[in-house]
Amino acid sequence: MRRAFHVAVIVAVALAIGVTAATPFAASDAPIEPAALPGWTSDALDGVQAAIDRQCALRRPPEPWPALCGTRPKAGESLRDWLQTRFAAWPLANATGGETGLLTGYHEPLVGGSRVRENTRQVAVLAAPADAARRSRTREAIERDATTADDAWLWLDDPVEAFFLHIQGSGRVRLRDGSMIRIGYAADNGRSYHAIGRELVERRHLAPGAVDATTIKRWLREHPREAETVMWSNPRYIYFRELPAGSDGPIGALGLALTPGRSVATDPAHVAPGSLLWLDSTDPLSAGPLRRLGVSQDTGAAIKGPVRVDLFWGSDDAAATAAAATHHRLRGWLLKPK
Repeated sequence: MRRAFHVAVIVAVALAIGVTAATPFAASDAPIEPAALPGWTSDALDGVQAAIDRQCALRRPPEPWPALCGTRPKAGESLRDWLQTRFAAWPLANATGGETGLLTGYHEPLVGGSRVRENTRQVAVLAAPADAARRSRTREAIERDATTADDAWLWLDDPVEAFFLHIQGSGRVRLRDGSMIRIGYAADNGRSYHAIGRELVERRHLAPGAVDATTIKRWLREHPREAETVMWSNPRYIYFRELPAGSDGPIGALGLALTPGRSVATDPAHVAPGSLLWLDSTDPLSAGPLRRLGVSQDTGAAIKGPVRVDLFWGSDDAAATAAAATHHRLRGWLLKPK
């Protein structure tokens, strides 16, 4: 959804400054059996088979899946047994050996819009310009010219939700006739991502402990005169394309529809696309353990480092709530074929 920015503030990360504690762990640099992972048997693994099947259906599945896809369990066979037989779990760690990182979340937003501009408050959705110089300008420069741009092909009603759609990297748009289209990442302007949550803290508009997607949106709406310049402090800009009708979900970096609760965005410099990851963190809503298997099928401009994961929650209101609240310490294991 983001090859790119996934795109992903990331909603939560962009954002915030403290992280909630997760279960303490003993450090280890040796692999363990999947059955020894914390909470291994508590994960029902629902959706995992679908996520794996989707990447196995690619004409060129990422390594090492070309050799694994033919062995994956068939109907009636145990996915858990297959994972325990085929894989070993290696702890994720940073360059200094630290094994604690950060889990955030993202979702597929829904925004109202129209094919033609209806009022001056609407924000343009742009296709990527062919001219590289035009394409690489800052967000401010692009948006100042967007109302007259030839590349404008869609208009969004809410400037704040339009900004967050850039953060998420894809989304759904409800048109006036009630029909729905999906739009996804097409290109970006090459500029670095700057978190406006951090910007609001530095400007003393929000307290460090009160920064999340909800408080950021509220502040932007309550301060419309300042909102534009705050959003312009993030120079990164995303160009979009319309996804084919009937898409099952937002499209991730592998070019396939993401699976809610299973697809994750990771840093491809440290975690190979298509990898299986065991996550041990905190559930954003219950505050209990979040222990589940994820599949690395996306990337994000703000997702950097080996112990850094962004979990795709889905496309409904519950997913939006969970994504905004996900900002927790993480311990992770990479499942590698034996």
